Amino acid sequence: MRLGTHEIAPALMLAPMAGITDLPFRTICREFGAAYAVAEMTASRADLRAKAKSLTRWVEQEEAGLRVVQLLGADPIVMADAAKAAADAGADVVDINMGCPAKKVLSTACGSALLRDEPLVARILEAVCGAVEIPVTLKIRTGWSEAEKNALRIAALAESSGIAMLVIHGRTREQGFRGEAEYETIRAVKASVRIPVIANGDIDSAAKARRVLAQTGADGVMIGRAALGRPWIFAEVSQAMGGEMAATALTLDIIRATVRRHMRLHFDYYEGRRGAASIRKHLAYYLRALPDPKELLPKLLRESDPKQLTDLVEAFFEAARLPSTSRIEELNV
Repeated sequence: MRLGTHEIAPALMLAPMAGITDLPFRTICREFGAAYAVAEMTASRADLRAKAKSLTRWVEQEEAGLRVVQLLGADPIVMADAAKAAADAGADVVDINMGCPAKKVLSTACGSALLRDEPLVARILEAVCGAVEIPVTLKIRTGWSEAEKNALRIAALAESSGIAMLVIHGRTREQGFRGEAEYETIRAVKASVRIPVIANGDIDSAAKARRVLAQTGADGVMIGRAALGRPWIFAEVSQAMGGEMAATALTLDIIRATVRRHMRLHFDYYEGRRGAASIRKHLAYYLRALPDPKELLPKLLRESDPKQLTDLVEAFFEAARLPSTSRIEELNV
């Protein structure tokens, strides 16, 4: 798939997730086969972007793949200024968030709340696309609610405004992350526009990725929650999509090596206790399906010293054994 002057092969993408898709995690997912990875959403207002926490969501010069900044906002002028700042800082792609269903985001009329105001959507898309020469992409849901599904109209606005790629999560804002994603809306959108369309939502295995691609005709897939603690999912899906990354049977050694590498990258990026505190959520995902005979997991998830935390993780793996076949299959997707 082409995105502006960039080729994405295979069109296998890591979705942006707040508090998760920082540079270390994006690096790990790329190493397993994700060809495209989006940074955590960041506020478009300049004063909020300057905060220390937001700086980790901005352009990373050392990023190995395309640098994709996702902007959150509701003011066309502010969004356009933020897009220009991102491009000037070295971003390769600017993504606009119109899909987040979080109450905190909705309270500021951002994210998926924008789907209810199509004239404002058009103004934002035109302003941002007109402000930069790099590709601008858009992530949406199927609509605000079952009674207000308007992905087809939003897609038409996106294409006419110059959006280079559209990502659709197969749920409404009303659903949040409940129930099952539906893909008929994505299929209808793909049939209605000429720009690339990416399917997102509940893609948790190579088999599911193949089914969704066949059902929707989408140009690629984006994986979010299924990658939490399981970045190796990209290896299997990449192989299924015809990529060069071969899936390998999951072993305890692979899990251990992945956790070690992730921790090293994380501690190099975040120093001291901040790094220890922020890696714990990743460890909880990595280790949740493994037996803990010495009951170390609760202790390591409370540890705030990087050295002590590393020692506890090593002790966990020394005591761990692979779970039953059914649990291995749960990990090996």
